[in-house]
Amino acid sequence: MALVRILGRDNGAGLSRDMQLVSSLVERAGHDVEVVGFGNEKGVRMLREAGMWIARGWRGRADVQISLEHLYPLSLGLGRRNLLMPNPEWFRDKWRPVLPRLDGVLCKTRHAERIFGALGCATRFVGFTSEDRLDADVARTDTFLHLAGRSPVKGTEAVLEAWRRHPEWPTLVVVQGPRYARPGAPADNIDHRIGRIDDAELRRLQNACRFHIAPSEAEGFGHCLMEAMSVGAVVITVDGEPMNELVDATTGVLVTAARTGTLGLARSFHVAPAAVEQAVEQVLAMAPAERAALGQRARTRFEDGDAAFRAGFAAATME
Repeated sequence: MALVRILGRDNGAGLSRDMQLVSSLVERAGHDVEVVGFGNEKGVRMLREAGMWIARGWRGRADVQISLEHLYPLSLGLGRRNLLMPNPEWFRDKWRPVLPRLDGVLCKTRHAERIFGALGCATRFVGFTSEDRLDADVARTDTFLHLAGRSPVKGTEAVLEAWRRHPEWPTLVVVQGPRYARPGAPADNIDHRIGRIDDAELRRLQNACRFHIAPSEAEGFGHCLMEAMSVGAVVITVDGEPMNELVDATTGVLVTAARTGTLGLARSFHVAPAAVEQAVEQVLAMAPAERAALGQRARTRFEDGDAAFRAGFAAATME
């Protein structure tokens, strides 16, 4: 039985859920798990790391430390083996000199595997998963859902602009945190929900909306995509890495980017409202059977990826 320490930023959102998921899988494999969730305050984090170093005197080092997204160089000496599970778009330049000190990089996507392999890291593709959000008791409607959350890189402005041009389209529900929200002119077919909504309502929306539109500029993995696939939605996303690893032409509709850029170590993909318009018109023109087939294949893709990740992750951390 090994002691596995999970290090990450406890942001109350995706990173917190990732820590919970990873720790549960390692614990289920029979290992002792310690979860260390840091906040944003640098001083508080350094004090906590100092306390961990003091505790090392009688506890010894963890057998394995897994850092999720963020690297904490001061903590590396607290583990016999150190692994990183990165989100390339949020990888900071200041961490590059630390990479040779790592024993390996666990990659959620093939996109990340190529990026960190090119940097000389020992990489291993492990995949990842998201929560299964399916609720078969919720009736489907021909509405669209765009989950922007607290991220500024979800392609939200292009989606909103496309809808403003088409008052005849079905309702678009946008769920977005207040920091980056730019509602613009009101429209009868845009339901812009700014602020946090409870999880039960979010899950209801995910199942009630037949179409999910997520032309993300970049994704470390793509929880909004995987959750959309889990409910068997018709998914629209951008034709760029790693989004098109999860969703391809057999499981959704891909939008061509108007331009690309960089975000951290990743490429970013920016869609124009016209491309969003074309994709929406495409799914609206689909026959019900075609929509159902896309949704079923998306659900199957989710189930297969989820099972593969859960079956192999814990073993990958110990090899």
